[in-house]
Amino acid sequence: MSKILLAGGAGYIGSHTAVELLEAGYEVVIADNYSNSCPESIKRVEKITGKQVQAYEVDVKDKDKLSVIFKENKIDAVIHFAGLKAVGESVEKPVLYYRNNIDTTLTLLECMNEYGVKNIIFSSSATVYGEENPVPYTEEMKRGTCTNPYGWTKVMMEQILEDAAKADKDMSVVLLRYFNPIGAHESGIMGEDPQGIPNNLMPYVAQVAVGRRDHLTIFGKDYPTPDGTCRRDYIHVVDLAKGHVKAIDFVFKNKGVEVFNLGTGTPYSVTEIVTTFQKENDIEIKVEYGDRRAGDLPESYANADKALNVLGWKTEKNLADMCRDLWRWQSNNPYGYNQK
Repeated sequence: MSKILLAGGAGYIGSHTAVELLEAGYEVVIADNYSNSCPESIKRVEKITGKQVQAYEVDVKDKDKLSVIFKENKIDAVIHFAGLKAVGESVEKPVLYYRNNIDTTLTLLECMNEYGVKNIIFSSSATVYGEENPVPYTEEMKRGTCTNPYGWTKVMMEQILEDAAKADKDMSVVLLRYFNPIGAHESGIMGEDPQGIPNNLMPYVAQVAVGRRDHLTIFGKDYPTPDGTCRRDYIHVVDLAKGHVKAIDFVFKNKGVEVFNLGTGTPYSVTEIVTTFQKENDIEIKVEYGDRRAGDLPESYANADKALNVLGWKTEKNLADMCRDLWRWQSNNPYGYNQK
């Protein structure tokens, strides 16, 4: 049974991926410093799967502590989720983002090299397509000019991983470019639990719905889209997690570097998302409009044909599922994992 190290595995995407890997028969080891997550999510993974997870409270940048994990476990592959991810915060604190996100990648690669681990899957992002590329984005497009330090860290980390694989012909690297993960596990006991004020649309909508926030501000209603609000490719987090299981199967059989978009290929506007959430959950969201945010593109969505053709992966859940599952999680856990 192969053992997979999830760096940053207690977070939103990491915890859902842990469930899917365990249910597919893999063993899972989690390394997380809980800077934007909490240990309770790992207990929920165990509750859903009925399996134990070995978890280490470790900052992935700390090579001495990370080495202990490699020493104590025969790791077969790494999935690298560890990183700061708030676009706005990255503009305010660029040095923090460059230090954290790039250091975690370098430290992981050094430990992998020392312990003979050749397989890594990296949580990349659609932000690497930048402003120049036309939608829908396809994997062979050149990485573009990013609008924020968070995006640039993803570009740089992709380059670092590609160079590492070029230097070591036995390495297998998969770069997964996520679009916009939303929703929650259908059990309602596991979901997104952002620390502080949510940076993304759907957790903010859910917190307004549950009474933690007064209203939702939609930034900009004059974009060149059908209803004037930005359009994005929203993907159910469980579909996204299943994409990682397919990618793990792939890295064990292939060498070199492959890039895959994980998205639905269908863009929805902010207004459509809010309307669907209200309709599916019979709840009203107070909305106000604000100015455009710097760095927001009018449209961003995937062409996900390659993931279907090469990995055999496609999304199974629709926008209504995403909205219902998100509300089941948030209404059952109004304050996330740390109930008040």
